[in-house]
Amino acid sequence: MPPSDVPISQATGNPNPRAALLRLLSEMGDIIAETVDSHDAFGKVLMLLQERLGFADGGLFIVDESSGRLRCEAFTPGPRGGLRPEYQVGEGTVGQVAATGKLKTVSDLGGGVGAKVLICVPITLERRVIGVLAVERPPVVAARLLEEQELLEVVCAFLAQAIKLQGRVLRHKAQLLEENAQLRAAVRDRYRFENIIGDAPAMNDVFATVGQVADSRATVLLLGETGTGKELIAKSIHYNSPRRDKPFVRVNCGAMTSTLLESELFGHVKGSFTGAIRDKMGRFEAADGGTLFLDEIGTLEPQLQVKLLRVLQEREFERVGDTRTVKIDVRAIAATNIDLQEAVANGRFREDLYYRLNVVSIYLPPLRNRREDIPRLIDFFLDKYNTANNRALKRISRDLLGTLLRYPWPGNVRELENAIERAVALSRGEDFTEDLLPLTVRMFAAQRKGGLQAESSLSISRNLAEQALIDFEARHGHVYQLVIDQIETALIERALAKCGGVKTKTADFLGINRNTLNKKVKDLGIISDD
Repeated sequence: MPPSDVPISQATGNPNPRAALLRLLSEMGDIIAETVDSHDAFGKVLMLLQERLGFADGGLFIVDESSGRLRCEAFTPGPRGGLRPEYQVGEGTVGQVAATGKLKTVSDLGGGVGAKVLICVPITLERRVIGVLAVERPPVVAARLLEEQELLEVVCAFLAQAIKLQGRVLRHKAQLLEENAQLRAAVRDRYRFENIIGDAPAMNDVFATVGQVADSRATVLLLGETGTGKELIAKSIHYNSPRRDKPFVRVNCGAMTSTLLESELFGHVKGSFTGAIRDKMGRFEAADGGTLFLDEIGTLEPQLQVKLLRVLQEREFERVGDTRTVKIDVRAIAATNIDLQEAVANGRFREDLYYRLNVVSIYLPPLRNRREDIPRLIDFFLDKYNTANNRALKRISRDLLGTLLRYPWPGNVRELENAIERAVALSRGEDFTEDLLPLTVRMFAAQRKGGLQAESSLSISRNLAEQALIDFEARHGHVYQLVIDQIETALIERALAKCGGVKTKTADFLGINRNTLNKKVKDLGIISDD
């Protein structure tokens, strides 16, 4: 018997028809499960059917829900025979099968020596036609044709479930993409420069620099004490840059051992060290196209400093245990609370890496140097944690606000936030009382109440000088001007208040020229009514 006239079980090499069908469906299932793109998956399914059944051409048509037309999802390779890419429901044999929901076979298609048989099988789901499987093949005996029709009906029942699953996947993917777009928009809005609290002159300098550097690809080094908001500024740079839609990846360099950090940064291949049971992508690779934030960069071990320098310069690296080079496009933002210049001088940090990181440096002032921002920060944190904890803490006395303004906040904004969160959690009403504050702040308030003594201006000046050396330790080369500006600002503000805001009277009181006072008021950003 010619191959087209033998039973399908023999053509597929399996004497058991049921086993042959199960094997075919199993292979189709593997293809659909392993192929992400539905177009490719259904194309491979058609090729499998063509190989097993020996038909010439074939096409899988799915009803487009938006237009109502039958759109071809996949064709077999090569000539398409008489099949078209698209049909109206009811148009041609394919369209008629979609309209009636009944299998249809057309014999002697084309006539003559090259005559073919067209078999069109509906794909139905929940009593609704969602597609049509159409195949063209050379004429066969009636028994073989009937057997193929029955097999194709089983195949179409399987394809109906696969199409349903693919539809769910596509809808879920579209939903995730929409949610992701909304989250990115919300994040971008959150990290807009105008949404960051900071009206102090020192913070205005930060915002000016960040605004200039955001749309560049320059490496940024963030300096400042712990808790001053370095990660917030790093995110603001990223989400206001052309890389905003790419990943922002954070690595705390001080939280891991040298070996673990190397694997975390660069990734590793299976078997490169004990416990490496599979390949792992590193943070540099994960941040490709986006920004990598290297927090506590000053804690890096020397051997990692060498590898980091190479990545920053060459934009390439090798995973741990691998010889293949990985190319990446990553913007690096580093942060530290230590004096890197001193670390370089002491040999603890590579000088070449320091200069590679220090393309643009931004110093974030401690909270004690931007006390005018404290009231707004308190309001912001009260709103945040009242909402999160269903509380209504809001009334704060002048004396308590004064305590919060005078407290040195060694932990900076992070310490202030924790203090407000604690107060909200422990509150029972609207009044912000002193007992809601952390012990350190309450002890500070008690010391001031019980130990205030009159000090001479000379003693205060000496204490101010000592405190300034601590506060501005990281501002090498700028200490004198920073201290003088602070003293002049405080002196002029209080003199203006004493003289009722009249500048002529204030200038006479201070013993300076009126024009000099006007210039100082403008340069120092002092608010005056006159």
